[in-house]
Amino acid sequence: MMEFAALTYGLLASVILSAAQRNRKLARPHPPLLLYVGYLLCGVSAGVALVLSYIALTLIAGS
Repeated sequence: MMEFAALTYGLLASVILSAAQRNRKLARPHPPLLLYVGYLLCGVSAGVALVLSYIALTLIAGS
Protein backbone atom coordinates (compact mmCIF):
# COMPACT_ATOMS: atom_id res chain seq x y z
CA MET A 1 0.00 0.00 0.00
CA MET A 2 2.85 2.38 0.80
CA GLU A 3 4.40 1.74 -2.60
CA PHE A 4 1.16 2.67 -4.33
CA ALA A 5 0.89 5.92 -2.35
CA ALA A 6 4.51 6.84 -3.09
CA LEU A 7 4.13 6.08 -6.79
CA THR A 8 0.90 8.08 -7.02
CA TYR A 9 2.41 11.04 -5.16
CA GLY A 10 5.51 11.01 -7.34
CA LEU A 11 3.53 10.80 -10.56
CA LEU A 12 1.19 13.59 -9.50
CA ALA A 13 4.07 15.82 -8.41
CA SER A 14 5.87 15.20 -11.71
CA VAL A 15 2.80 16.11 -13.77
CA ILE A 16 2.08 19.25 -11.73
CA LEU A 17 5.67 20.49 -11.85
CA SER A 18 6.06 19.86 -15.58
CA ALA A 19 2.76 21.61 -16.35
CA ALA A 20 3.76 24.60 -14.21
CA GLN A 21 7.14 24.79 -15.93
CA ARG A 22 5.53 24.64 -19.38
CA ASN A 23 3.05 27.39 -18.47
CA ARG A 24 5.84 29.57 -17.10
CA LYS A 25 7.92 29.05 -20.25
CA LEU A 26 4.96 30.01 -22.47
CA ALA A 27 4.08 32.96 -20.19
CA ARG A 28 0.56 31.65 -19.62
CA PRO A 29 -1.35 31.81 -16.33
CA HIS A 30 -1.76 28.57 -14.42
CA PRO A 31 -5.25 27.03 -14.37
CA PRO A 32 -6.92 27.07 -10.94
CA LEU A 33 -6.93 23.27 -10.68
CA LEU A 34 -3.16 23.18 -11.20
CA LEU A 35 -2.70 25.69 -8.38
CA TYR A 36 -5.06 23.82 -6.04
CA VAL A 37 -3.36 20.47 -6.59
CA GLY A 38 0.06 22.09 -6.25
CA TYR A 39 -0.90 23.63 -2.92
CA LEU A 40 -2.40 20.31 -1.83
CA LEU A 41 0.86 18.50 -2.60
CA CYS A 42 2.81 21.17 -0.75
CA GLY A 43 0.57 20.82 2.29
CA VAL A 44 0.77 17.02 2.25
CA SER A 45 4.55 17.20 1.99
CA ALA A 46 4.79 19.61 4.92
CA GLY A 47 2.39 17.54 7.01
CA VAL A 48 4.25 14.30 6.39
CA ALA A 49 7.55 16.03 7.18
CA LEU A 50 6.17 17.26 10.51
CA VAL A 51 4.76 13.86 11.44
CA LEU A 52 7.98 12.05 10.56
CA SER A 53 10.05 14.64 12.44
CA TYR A 54 7.87 14.17 15.51
CA ILE A 55 8.22 10.40 15.32
CA ALA A 56 11.99 10.67 14.93
CA LEU A 57 12.31 13.04 17.87
CA THR A 58 10.18 10.88 20.14
CA LEU A 59 12.22 7.82 19.23
CA ILE A 60 15.49 9.66 19.88
CA ALA A 61 14.25 11.13 23.17
CA GLY A 62 12.89 7.77 24.28
CA SER A 63 16.23 6.02 23.92
